[in-house]
Amino acid sequence: MPRRQGSLVAVIGGGPAGLAAAEVLAGGGAQVHLYEAKPTVARKFLMAGRGGLNITHSEPFGQFADRYGARREQMQPALAQFDPGALRQWVHGLGIDTFVGTSGRVFPREMKAAPLLRAWVHRLRAAGVHFHMRHRWHGWNDVGGLSFANPEGPLNVAADAAILALGGGSWASLGSDGAWVSILQGRGIAVAPLLPSNGGFEVGWSDRFAGQWAGQPLKTATFRIDGVAGDALRGECMITRQGLEGGAIYALSAPLRDRILAAGRAVLLVDLLPDHDAARVLQEVARPRGAKSWSSHLSSRLGLRGLRAALLRECLPREAYLNAEALAHGIKAVPIVLQACRPLDEAISSAGGVRFDALTDGLMLKDLPGIFCAGEMLDWEAPTGGYLLQGSIATGRRAARGTLDWLIARQASRALNAIE
Repeated sequence: MPRRQGSLVAVIGGGPAGLAAAEVLAGGGAQVHLYEAKPTVARKFLMAGRGGLNITHSEPFGQFADRYGARREQMQPALAQFDPGALRQWVHGLGIDTFVGTSGRVFPREMKAAPLLRAWVHRLRAAGVHFHMRHRWHGWNDVGGLSFANPEGPLNVAADAAILALGGGSWASLGSDGAWVSILQGRGIAVAPLLPSNGGFEVGWSDRFAGQWAGQPLKTATFRIDGVAGDALRGECMITRQGLEGGAIYALSAPLRDRILAAGRAVLLVDLLPDHDAARVLQEVARPRGAKSWSSHLSSRLGLRGLRAALLRECLPREAYLNAEALAHGIKAVPIVLQACRPLDEAISSAGGVRFDALTDGLMLKDLPGIFCAGEMLDWEAPTGGYLLQGSIATGRRAARGTLDWLIARQASRALNAIE
């Protein structure tokens, strides 16, 4: 039997949020057309999965939801509708096994994104989703239709509803270029500025330090932000020629960024010897060193050498080496001054986007009925570790459900008006 065609819904953006929305819409009987500016879908998803695709996280839901920080309340409805367990089951439904790593992160058995994406797109095509590649959205035409540019020329589409899933502002070459911001702002939609999230920071390293240590990891350290309450984070980071990046830095990127925006800089305190308490460090530093240099003394007594010793020399004033207490304190809290965020396009993800107070609970723009938003273009952020993908897919599905509900309500209203 031919598939019954329902309302025509345009999904604009072929990342995980758009694909997730298309899947729910097709399952709800809509006629779904997905438009993507690039030649293929989910390019950022594939790039992120090159080092091992992190699907979601296995921690308890309350703790999981807390990872969305200031947007926990706004994100929780979508996350509760499609939680980490549901995401794992969905992946299994694509014929791909998953496993939980030692960190609690969830991965596909093959650790690759491509097999999952191929199975997903195949299932979407089988469900009747129409894919239109190289179609860049430019807003609306004079009669309210969706306006696209493609290699064959301009295209106008009259859809019953549309879901915008256009991504944030990082990795522009892969499609998330934030070009939609001016389009929506031109229609009076409130959009919080796009800012780097899960990105690196700039430090004014000396040429000598940067030349010798750029590209080297700092492992087994703890990190905290001076002046910001909270427990120290144990992890590692990478020295770059410009500054710092890596797992621990990404995990702290939101408060570090906010600190820089508020104060012009942020001071990151790094404990170089997290397995040594402060009393022991002071005891070893204060031991007589005789004719030994400070480098030899700290190396023999505390194992401080290489990059750790270089960080001390780079970040502590010379006077600290004249006082055992000051030096011991510095070892337990090396102050690294972060001067700026690295550019948005280098960040793994972005903060900011369409404000939740501009949206209904179903993620429809209040001032543009029938237009829904999903994914990273919404004003939320989360650390790496599966939270970004989970949030994108969950909001894509929620926007699709909101779209179907809105279409049903509109149809009912029209039927009632016709009777009257």
